[in-house]
Amino acid sequence: MMKFSASAFMLLICTAALLSTTEGRPKPMILRCQCIKTHSEPIPIDKIQTLRVIPAGPHCKNEEIIATMKKGTTCLNPAKDWVISLKEKLNKKNVKSQQ
Repeated sequence: MMKFSASAFMLLICTAALLSTTEGRPKPMILRCQCIKTHSEPIPIDKIQTLRVIPAGPHCKNEEIIATMKKGTTCLNPAKDWVISLKEKLNKKNVKSQQ
């Protein structure tokens, strides 16, 4: 049977601890559409806290727009004029804040 020195044992423990942490690991990629149902009726802009735009890709053939409000999140219909306008306003705001 092998004998471990105290320093080898500590190295083994530290390595195991480092390998068990989740920091540095990439987030798992969601390989499906997140928006099964979309909301088509206009939502007042002041009720929307954040707007997340997920472009179409291998995970989903459709662009997905997810609005976060105080009461939760909802998927918006990206083909509706008011959603397109909201997305353009967001893009203009982001361009101004980066300058």
